[in-house]
Amino acid sequence: MTDPASLSSEPLFGLPLPDLWFGLLFFIFALFLFLDGFDFGVGVLFATRDDEEERERLLAAIGPFWDGNEVWLVVFGGAMFAAFPAVYANLFSRHYLLMFAILGALILRGLAPEMYEQRHDEAWQRWWGRSFVVGSLTAPFFLGMFTANWLFGATAIVTLPGIVVGLAVVALTVVDGVAFLRLKTRGELRVDLKTAGYYALAAYLALVVVTLGAVYWTAPALRPDLFSVPIAALVVATLAFAGVYAAATRTDRYYVAFGAAAGLVFALVAIVAGLLYPTIDPVAGLTVESAIVSTLPLNLMSIGAAVLLPLVFVYFVVLYSAFSGPIEAGESY
Repeated sequence: MTDPASLSSEPLFGLPLPDLWFGLLFFIFALFLFLDGFDFGVGVLFATRDDEEERERLLAAIGPFWDGNEVWLVVFGGAMFAAFPAVYANLFSRHYLLMFAILGALILRGLAPEMYEQRHDEAWQRWWGRSFVVGSLTAPFFLGMFTANWLFGATAIVTLPGIVVGLAVVALTVVDGVAFLRLKTRGELRVDLKTAGYYALAAYLALVVVTLGAVYWTAPALRPDLFSVPIAALVVATLAFAGVYAAATRTDRYYVAFGAAAGLVFALVAIVAGLLYPTIDPVAGLTVESAIVSTLPLNLMSIGAAVLLPLVFVYFVVLYSAFSGPIEAGESY
């Protein structure tokens, strides 16, 4: 058992806690991008459906999940604030307008389906349907811009790499959304979504190539990492996951395609984390070791995370088990 007095003098069990918290931070971000990503993707795909019954099925598919999925964004912000407070302060103060844009998009995305169901008036539903699409499209786009600005050390809000990565994240959420909807729907709708998945996957891979080119040409400090074995392995893994997704979509292996979509998301976030490490805030020159909180709070947070995070995962397992299976005819949001 760990001596209580040692909590303030040495890392818990001698573990490399700064590196573990860095990895946990990006794992939580990837989990949010995957889980809420299919919600965003469904919102984008909502614009492609004209039939009211199909639109109701799309809304019903994400109804039990979207608000729970957003919890992981709160956990991400809380983990950064707790473990890397200087990074939290620097990033959010540099890009506070972008943060407000993300929050505004998330509010619009969450409010629109609720309002859409309040009245069955054509003009009313057209307005809130479009609002749902806009919120679902802009939220991942702004998140991509934030991630690119963080990685590239940009101080401006709008940058060319930010736009490219924003578009890549939007395409990735559509890939994710198609995989999720093909689990949750039946009939012609399930078949129609197959083509959208292929187009979104092709767009995502093209934008990843452009992003890696932007890293090479505009961020010389990141070039050595770009050609390192871990990053090269993650790029190869991305191509492999893309191949599995395409093959599983073609053969209607819905769970395999959904797992491959998860792999694409986690590989992207891992590439960002790998290019950053050991730096965590390029603009301020902060490394993981220099930005982490002192030993005592770090140890206490690690104990708390080890207790609480498994409980949160259990909750999500119960949630997704309770609402598993395709949406049946007549179900609505």
